[in-house]
Amino acid sequence: MSIASDISSGAERAPFGLLLRDWRRRRGASQLELSLRSGVSQRHVSFLESGRARPSREMVVHLAVSLDVPLRHQNQLLLAAGFAPVYRQSNLEAPEMADVRQAIDHILNHQEPYPAIVIDRLFNILLANTATSRLIGFLMGPAAAAIDGPINLLRATLAPQGLRPYIANWPEVAHYLITRTAAELALNGLDADAKAFLDELSGYPDMPTSWRDARPDDTVSPILPLHFHKDGKDIRVMTTISTLGTPQDVTLQEMRIETFFPVDAASTAFFKQLAKG
Repeated sequence: MSIASDISSGAERAPFGLLLRDWRRRRGASQLELSLRSGVSQRHVSFLESGRARPSREMVVHLAVSLDVPLRHQNQLLLAAGFAPVYRQSNLEAPEMADVRQAIDHILNHQEPYPAIVIDRLFNILLANTATSRLIGFLMGPAAAAIDGPINLLRATLAPQGLRPYIANWPEVAHYLITRTAAELALNGLDADAKAFLDELSGYPDMPTSWRDARPDDTVSPILPLHFHKDGKDIRVMTTISTLGTPQDVTLQEMRIETFFPVDAASTAFFKQLAKG
């Protein structure tokens, strides 16, 4: 995949100054704070945002790093300033990804008999271990075999025709997921694809209508487990999320490894028994 293939046309055409100002405000920084972070004078930051000055390629990257702009959007800033993008977006099957893929496969395999998945920024499942397939097969039965193409984690969890009927605490899980997803996408740049995805999720039947509001609870527990129920079996799991350090590729920066762990003895026994077939 080419470097620029997944960059939205709207972001490409936006003036650099407007994009810089948007990211500065998104990070809650004043021009003075960006100046202090970057070592660039406040006057020059102001000139860049207003279009009175043009940045060098090095300046674009320097300011983007100072604002912790994701690599995908650093490419957009470079394009807006008239420079070629720097960061590739590689397929995990690409030869140059062999060492990374080996490490990921190691994590997935060693998570057995519990599920583990690799997801991208829009929660598409890129890779999964065998335990994940076993769990989906148990919950969805023959319908699991009819799934064609990649699975999206949030669509599978929130859509009525997915895993929703088997999630006993679906309202709580749905509220948490839509709230967290909205916050994450906003923090990392709500581009056209991300906005369309969020709108799609929000439009599912019976989705929380007040997901933008805080929802305090007097009985808050340390974690919110995902509670599956089917055929008299209750399976409760929690998840951990890992990312790769120092990524220099868009795919790797946006990729997350989500591992699932049982939270009680009955759930532990279920996964071990499921693995035996």
